[in-house]
Amino acid sequence: MTRQCSHLDHVQRPAPKTNGCEECLKSGDSWVHLRLCETCGHVGCCDSSKNKHASRHFHTTNHPVIKSFQPGENWRYCYLDDQIVE
Repeated sequence: MTRQCSHLDHVQRPAPKTNGCEECLKSGDSWVHLRLCETCGHVGCCDSSKNKHASRHFHTTNHPVIKSFQPGENWRYCYLDDQIVE
C-alpha cells in the first residue's frame, strides 16, 4: 500500500519569484535543473546541481513540497515524506 503525503496542505501554488535559481542568479553560478517551492515560490537548483539550493531552502524553511520547474515536467516531491507526490 502506498502512503499518501500528509503535507499537501502546505501547497499554496505561488508564483515563482525568479525564472532561475535565486541564489545562483545572485552569485553568477549555474544549475542543472530547477525546483519550485510550493509554499513560498522560491526557485532553487536541484540536488544534481553543485549548490543544491532547493534542498538548502527546505532545510532552512521546512517548506516540505517542491515541484519541478522544468518545461514539460509535472511532478511534486515531499521532503518530509521522501516521496513523489501525485
